[in-house]
Amino acid sequence: MKLLLDLDAFVKTLNDKGYDGYFHTEGCCAGKLRDSIGEFLELVKNDNDAPLSANFLHLSTYLEWKGEENPRVECNIRVGYENGKFDLEQTEMHIRRTDRYGQLLKQSKLTNLTADSVPTALEAIAQVSEKHTEEIAPQKRGLRM
Repeated sequence: MKLLLDLDAFVKTLNDKGYDGYFHTEGCCAGKLRDSIGEFLELVKNDNDAPLSANFLHLSTYLEWKGEENPRVECNIRVGYENGKFDLEQTEMHIRRTDRYGQLLKQSKLTNLTADSVPTALEAIAQVSEKHTEEIAPQKRGLRM
């Protein structure tokens, strides 16, 4: 059985997972998640030339941003949307870590997500972050007396 969520439940699900920053919906409406999706759906309802791919909404956000000079982590989410309901079973999540010039450092793609299997924002960042190894001080070699 499909789990269909209305806008409020969908926003609450993502906010509880730590996705509480600013989003772009279909690349045109910027703002907090509820505001961004609401503005886009209003554009579609008013029949302005807003792009709507077949039964899907594309959301994008930065999960980690430490300024222009540092690497960043962005997340693109494609979620099923039909008749005012969001279908998390058709959700795809693309997580990308890029350097300051936009060159791809590492990426991850998650498919067939459910409300429970959507990773938290910190888990998503960890999937594309470099593993820091602990540096061990070299042992002093030499003759000890």
